[in-house]
Amino acid sequence: MSLEENKKIALRMLEDLSNRKIDACLASMADTATWWIGGSFPLSGTKTKKEFADILASIGPRMAQWLKITPKTLTAEGDRVAVEAESYAKLTNGRVYSNQYHFLIEVRDGKIQSVREYLDTMHANDVLCS
Repeated sequence: MSLEENKKIALRMLEDLSNRKIDACLASMADTATWWIGGSFPLSGTKTKKEFADILASIGPRMAQWLKITPKTLTAEGDRVAVEAESYAKLTNGRVYSNQYHFLIEVRDGKIQSVREYLDTMHANDVLCS
């Protein structure tokens, strides 16, 4: 696949996630895909596609306004797409979750094979896990 096609797949997945189209987001991932979240807080580590879906299901009820992810920059080389992004969500407890990310997304054969998510883990832990 071309770099432009890989970029479109990565951006579509983030757009689907941002629009709470969870089934579409997961459909863009290979069955064997993994999602790694940096740091050492409860959401950290390498997750299977199912485990990532479970994380989304667990944070959903805490959000009064679903997580909006806004890509800022995009770079692609080979099978990898790098995306810098920002997020914003209002939680049911009145708090705001706003984070900055670097996603490294591997795309092969038209499917996302892996995602590596780098973020402010202290903020994520404080707001999403406390």
